[in-house]
This record gives sequence, C-alpha cells and structure tokens, in this order.
Amino acid sequence: MLDLGHVAAVVLLILLVITVGVWLKTRSQLGEIKKEKDQIVGEEMRMFDFLHHIGQAIEKDITPAQLYKEIVEGFDEVLGADAGAIYLLSEDREYLVPKFISVNCPPLISVPQQVIERSKANPSALTSYVMLARVGTGEGLLGEVVTAETSMRVDNLQDHESLGATSDLYDHGVSAMLSTLQYGGRNIGVVAVVRKHENGLFSDNDYDVFRSVSEQSAFAMGNAMIHQELTEKRKLDDELRTAREVQNVLLPSAEPHIPGYRAYGSNTPARMISGDYFDYINLPDDKTGIVIADVTGKGLPAGLLMAMCRSVLRLTARATASPSEVLGLVNRHLFPDVREDMFVSLIYIVLDNDTGKLKMSRAGHDAPILYRADTGLIETVKPPGLALGIDSGNVFDRVTKDYEMEMKQGDVLLLYTDGVCEAVNDDDDEFGLAKLEEIFCKAADSGAESVVKSIRRQVSVFSGNQPQMDDITMVALEKS
Repeated sequence: MLDLGHVAAVVLLILLVITVGVWLKTRSQLGEIKKEKDQIVGEEMRMFDFLHHIGQAIEKDITPAQLYKEIVEGFDEVLGADAGAIYLLSEDREYLVPKFISVNCPPLISVPQQVIERSKANPSALTSYVMLARVGTGEGLLGEVVTAETSMRVDNLQDHESLGATSDLYDHGVSAMLSTLQYGGRNIGVVAVVRKHENGLFSDNDYDVFRSVSEQSAFAMGNAMIHQELTEKRKLDDELRTAREVQNVLLPSAEPHIPGYRAYGSNTPARMISGDYFDYINLPDDKTGIVIADVTGKGLPAGLLMAMCRSVLRLTARATASPSEVLGLVNRHLFPDVREDMFVSLIYIVLDNDTGKLKMSRAGHDAPILYRADTGLIETVKPPGLALGIDSGNVFDRVTKDYEMEMKQGDVLLLYTDGVCEAVNDDDDEFGLAKLEEIFCKAADSGAESVVKSIRRQVSVFSGNQPQMDDITMVALEKS
C-alpha cells in the first residue's frame, strides 16, 4: 500500500521546487525589467539634461558653431555614440554643408580615391576634404535621408553602396543613425551619430531615443536661428537709431537769422534713415546759403550719400557766390562715388543779406513754387539744371545755370521734396501738386512756419492709414 504521508511529502517537495523555480524565474524577469526600466529612466534623464543644457546654451547667445558642437556631443552622451555630425542645407537648398563633425567621426560622404590615397601619408587631407565638401541634396547617404525626409539606421556603413571606396577607411565595423532635421515644416539639415561595432550596435530603443532627440534638437536649432535673427535685428535697429541721431545732428537745430527774411524747415523721414535733407550755411560777405536735397532710394545707402553730399557742399560753398558753380564742384566730387542707380536732386540758394536778392541753382529738383502777396497767385520757378551724380561734369556745367530773383514783402518761396506730392491715400490717389498749391496759397499769408506746418498736417490727414512711402522735406522762405 502507498504511504500517503510519503506521497504528500513528495508532492509538497515538487510543489516547493516548482514554486522556487517560478520565484527564481520571476525574480530574474523582475531584475531584467528593473534593469530595462533603469536603463530607460537613465536615457530619459540624459535626454532631459541634454535638452535643458541646449536651452541654456541658446539663452547665452552662443555662436551657431558652438550650438552645433553642443548638440552633437549631447547626442553622443545620450546614446553612447562614438561620434557624430551635423549638415545643414545651403540657402539655395541645393547642398548639404558640414557645420560640425566630431574628431573621430568617419566620413559619411563618398571620398574620391585620390584623396584617400593622399590621406595615407597626410591624414589632414581627408579631414580638410570632408570639412569643406558640399553634398548635393540628392547624393549619397545624407542626400537619401534629406530627400526622404526621414530617419535611418544603418547597421554597417561599409555595406552602404553610396560610400564606395570610403568604406575602406573604416578599421572596424561602424553602425550609424541619421535623421532629417525639420523646423516649421521645412528641412533644415541632417544629424548623424556613429558607433563602432566593438561598442555594440544601436538598439531599437537607441533608435527611438535618437529620433525623439533629433526632433527636439531641430526645434532648438530653429529657435536658435530665430533668436539669432532677432538679436541681429535688434543690433541693426540700435545702429540705425544711432545713425538717425547722427543724421539729426546734421539738420539745422534752429532757424537762421536773415535780415528781412524768415525761414522754416522740416524733415519727416519715411524710415529711420532719411535720404532728404535741408541746410542753412553762413557764407562770406554777409550771405546765407539755403539747401534742400533728395537722394534717390531709401534707407542707409541714401542716408550715407546724403551725408556725403552735405559735407562736400559745405566745404565748396565758400569757394564762390555762384550757386551753379558750387554745384558743379559738388558734382565733380560726388560723381566717382555715386552708384549708377543713384543721384541727388538739389536746390541751392545764395541770399545776399545786404540787398535781399537771391540766386538759385536747381540740380534736377522739383521746381519751387512762389507765392506773390500782391496778387495772391502762385508762380513756378524753373531754373535749368541736371541732377548731381549723373554726369561727370561737362554736361552738368553746360546745363545748370544761376537764376536771379527778387522777393517782395509778404512773398513766400516753398522748396519741397517729391515725398509731399507723391503721398497716397487709402484709394491710392496722390496728394499732387494742385492740392499742394491750394494749401500753400491759403497758408502763405500766415508766414513760412504756418506754410510748412499746414502742408505737413494736410498730407498726414490725406494719407490716413497709408504708410509714408517717401521722405517729406520742406523749406519755406518768407520776405518780411
């Protein structure tokens, strides 16, 4: 008969062995799970540290080259890679240009055989070639990633046909992961990391982490680009404000004292830098010079030419009392340095403080208008003349002449730039000469200052919400 006690003991022993086996297996599995969890948590922590570090780097206004280095080295640390590289698209989006390549990174592009041969005796030949080579967006391994707008894992670079003879440069098997960098829905480049086989192939988890970090890095790089553009724009704005302050110094700080006359001038730039200017110049023999000028174009180039014209005119104005002769000298000085697409229109008046008579020379500028107090009518004053900077001198001197005129009590002469008449309203209609003359005629009896302020105010009302497209400059001269 069976000994039931003995059977029970055997069964218990078997159950114990099974239980212990299950426990050991479960413990082993739990250990593996914990190990995998710790690995994932470790990778996540390294990834978060990397992204935090990149964010801090951007805030410190590091250079783009430093940022690319930080990103590649961060990739290496997060993924345990041996090296990496970043290539960005050129402005024309036709090429991938290397921005940072780790020292130990094998070539990720096809290298000509002759370069490979030279590198055996001179390793720097290979480095120089790789750092300077631009890769077409449809060429090789990098071009494949960019064109497909995807990521890629290559277990052995030596097997990739696009690298050709370059694979001979790898001493050991090398695996790689590559990903396109996208920001705002557009490709901006490619990032790649590599690892020698002796250090292990990249795992599926490595690949997942790599793609995630690539997306975050592209976002960081895009933000850095925008941040840099904004920083550069702020610097440029600061420089333009400084230039505007300097330009304001060049304009008269007060109206001149001219016996028997009152003058009033105004300059309203369309942009921060104006291509218009007006000036009053104290001349020998108790004379006063009055200038208004308009440089073609806008912005900094026009402002620089304006400043140059003002300086040259002030230097030459004392040489002769003839306005046309002064402008002839100015033209000869400016012509060699004026671009073909630029010129200066200008009116220069020399007023004799003793006699009250004035001489005028008009270098291609809008014709001044003269209000006659005794008739209440307006005359257009049109001395002949050519704009500065168009001709080297012969034609300018032949065409540009002095024009003498007298003003009576109550008469007002208005000099203005084309920004006045060319101001537009919401219907795209121009302010025009007729409206200018109408307002001028109504305000003239109130004097020079009233004329300029009335016109400026009416131009602003007329334009409404339309932006000012051109500089507006005026000088009114009243015979008191």
